[in-house]
Amino acid sequence: MIHKYKLNGYNIVLDVHSGGVHIVDELTYDMLDNVAPPFEEKCPESVIEKLSRFYPRDEIISCYEEVKELHAQDILFSEDGYEKFAEYSVAAPVKAMCLLIAMDCNLRCEYCFASTGDYSLGRKLMDFETGKKALDFLIEQSKDRQNLEVDFFGGEPLMNWDTVKKLVEYGRSREKETGKKFRFTITTNGMLLDDEKIDFINKEFYNVVMSIDGRKEVNDRVRKRVDGKGCYDLITEKYLDLAKKRDFENYYVRGTYTKYNLDFSNDVFHLVDMGFDQISVEPVVSDNREKYAITERDLPAIFSEYERLAQLILINIAKGKKFNFFHFMLDLDQGPCAIKRLRGCGSGNEYVAVTPDGDIYPCHQFVGEKDYLMGNINTGEFNTDIKKEFAAAHIYSKEDCRKCWAKFYCSGGCNANNYIYTGNILTSHKISCEIEKKRLECAIMIKAAEAEQETE
Repeated sequence: MIHKYKLNGYNIVLDVHSGGVHIVDELTYDMLDNVAPPFEEKCPESVIEKLSRFYPRDEIISCYEEVKELHAQDILFSEDGYEKFAEYSVAAPVKAMCLLIAMDCNLRCEYCFASTGDYSLGRKLMDFETGKKALDFLIEQSKDRQNLEVDFFGGEPLMNWDTVKKLVEYGRSREKETGKKFRFTITTNGMLLDDEKIDFINKEFYNVVMSIDGRKEVNDRVRKRVDGKGCYDLITEKYLDLAKKRDFENYYVRGTYTKYNLDFSNDVFHLVDMGFDQISVEPVVSDNREKYAITERDLPAIFSEYERLAQLILINIAKGKKFNFFHFMLDLDQGPCAIKRLRGCGSGNEYVAVTPDGDIYPCHQFVGEKDYLMGNINTGEFNTDIKKEFAAAHIYSKEDCRKCWAKFYCSGGCNANNYIYTGNILTSHKISCEIEKKRLECAIMIKAAEAEQETE
């Protein structure tokens, strides 16, 4: 399987199963519309006749031989060597947890997937005992895994700050007893950040995600406080202070774009101009009846905007002003292992979420979905059948993914979005798929351009 496209003056061919990326001339690009394995010994006369209207005969024959040789080297039209690993997609130890330390929030963001923080289950904070049991559960379920990840999430986790600190302290004490190592992360809206919290976060947390949508007018239109006012002016300096104090390492400023700001590349560069260099701005996923929702009609504008963003990033790279845009980050040399490529984030299998009541779900986006309540840490219940269901949710069990050129990069997409918007974790959410494919095309093009610049 190959995928070919034109972008920013490049003719790009991705060999899906080998991961090889080829920058080709016009003749090769056109040739690939007319040939495929099994290759004949000589270029078919029908192909020569068709292409000879545009190219010399001897060049067509030579090009055919080159394409045939690339196939022989297994870097063009290569065979799928990954499907055999699908049989290893079995229930694995749990290694990561989302702790919903606060199902409450001090913002009322218009697009919030968690119903402004309480997940439609009532506003509540996790107590220390429940948090301890959750960490103990993770230690137990991790089996022989040494490195564990815990994300303090909400709502807004800083609303339950004392419990956050106590749980980090408890986790560190269990490290000594068990030989496990906790990697703590936190996602915050910044409203309650102060020097004490920033210092603690920078000491104890491997990564921090700070929510902001970009320009003040964009951010404050949807990210409002309880009193209806925007939050931009209250958080920006705090975010910069936190990032500076951790030497701009292991953090992200994360935004969401909606129908209101389809010119989101301006929000990316607003954040760059503020001084941030680790940036994620991603599309809202919502019911298409919402005013802010992204629909299929918006896709052409979104595709153009990603192309514009990619071109602007290349201009910045040429000027020595490089920054990381999360959705354009791509490792073409190695990338994730085979198993990771098959099933992505590991939700419901290697990763779970725990609520203040101790309920266990496949991830934070499944919270409140009764069909996917996996158990409760207080009662000791844990439904391994659901775990097996998620272990088997990989790109070869998802019909749309099996035949998609992007499958080894998106790994089947978000199971939660699939379920919420299609009713089945194995059925792809179409808009998310189309946006992801465009981002991948842009990311590959950037890599090609960087390689060309290095060669020059």
